[in-house]
Amino acid sequence: MAVVLFISVFLISACGLIYELIAGALASYLLGDSILQFSTVIGAYLFAMGIGSWLSRFLGKGLVARFITIELMVGLVGGFSSAILFAAFAFTDGFRLLLYVIVTIIGILVGLEIPLLMRILKERFKFGDLVSNVLTFDYLGALGASLLFPIVLVPKLGMVRSAMLFGLVNAGVALWSTYIFRSQLGRLAALRGACAAVILTLGVGMVFADRITEAADNGIYADDVILAKTTKYQRIVLTKWKDDLRLFLSSHLQFSSRDEYRYHEALVHPGLASLGGARHVLVLGGGDGLAVREILKYPQIEAITLVDLDDQMTDLFTKHPVLSGLNLKSLSSPKVKVINADAFPWLEQDRSYYDFVVIDFPDPTNFSLGKLYTTAFYRLVEKHLTRDGLCVVQSTSPLFARSSFWTIAETLKQTGLKTWPYHLYVPSFGEWGFVLAGHGEFQYPVDTLPKGLRFLDAKSLPVMFQFPEDMKPVAVEPNRLNDQVLVRTYDREWRDIAR
Repeated sequence: MAVVLFISVFLISACGLIYELIAGALASYLLGDSILQFSTVIGAYLFAMGIGSWLSRFLGKGLVARFITIELMVGLVGGFSSAILFAAFAFTDGFRLLLYVIVTIIGILVGLEIPLLMRILKERFKFGDLVSNVLTFDYLGALGASLLFPIVLVPKLGMVRSAMLFGLVNAGVALWSTYIFRSQLGRLAALRGACAAVILTLGVGMVFADRITEAADNGIYADDVILAKTTKYQRIVLTKWKDDLRLFLSSHLQFSSRDEYRYHEALVHPGLASLGGARHVLVLGGGDGLAVREILKYPQIEAITLVDLDDQMTDLFTKHPVLSGLNLKSLSSPKVKVINADAFPWLEQDRSYYDFVVIDFPDPTNFSLGKLYTTAFYRLVEKHLTRDGLCVVQSTSPLFARSSFWTIAETLKQTGLKTWPYHLYVPSFGEWGFVLAGHGEFQYPVDTLPKGLRFLDAKSLPVMFQFPEDMKPVAVEPNRLNDQVLVRTYDREWRDIAR
């Protein structure tokens, strides 16, 4: 009996932490800035738990029945939390408010659980043993949940189904409590009926979880969602309208098939076409294979190494017939080696040199991405460049995020590299910028651009390196690992545009 009771502690602890992680992850996916979202969600949750623990003193008679009721409430609110938040983001303007309301409600209920259970069990165990065992299993439950969430739940079940699964666990604890403590309960049939109703409701939710997510996605995105996948690192959504395919990563547009050629031609060819002797190329990010497609237009290239964190992203663009058609099956080329790893530690361990490095990460919307735009990271890149090698960095919009763009350029300069910023117009994004950098000199390629380009030519290329008054350099600080000014600047500039 004691083992069963402490397993209950383990499970309710795991459930509470899972709901907290889901809320933080969803906020990070949908609002960006993962550090801010997780910090505020965790802070609100712990504060609410404190309120719940304080309120537990006012619960007197019928503690077991109250405990079972609280478990059912946690199961319902926590189980449907992810679905409610997805729907709120898609169909209302109240996502942020509802996020903290749900986190607070769950925190208060979870804060009530352990004090109530300890008061229920105090007659069965010595106080010292009771506290020790309850806290031990509570912490073990938290550890189990923290490992299970990123490794199994998110990639295998997704946010909505994971929340409902653990709602079922809460309801299951409530149900078996009606048997463990039946001698202390009246109205057994009513309580077990309530447990069965909650389990049935959550079970139906599990069955229709995909439809709930699909409805939310269709509300978030203007076009039809033809593919949606949640990975350990991001949410991948592909939409379609007529012949236009659009890729979104964690709600941020990455490309439109109608004009991505402009972006990728500008990303790759100004630098690579100027390096007649280039043989080895490194691509960091760019798991869609579109930059690799452009690099493969140079027959002298012998090897391309692509490093992208998300294996599901690279698998999708390798195996999906439409997406692999868009990148011309570039990721299946015998010249291409795909490595799924975090670029930062991978670069620290790699001992190779490259003639050309393409850095095609998503914009620095949070500190996890911002670290890939720091002096520390660019110094690693610099060490892997050959003497005459070049690197190119996608650098957000010099028009809409002017300070952010020039911060990236200044950060590259801090590594001792020479820089050549440039920009172009991409209809899906507006004015967009890149920064070339290298040890030596750069000369505009004239006769070395590959044939068959749809946008770039020798005449238009020099114009890209000229900046009008509203995009010219501004005074900025470099982005450093211990003080990521770029993330804060980027967030401020794009938030101002949204207003």
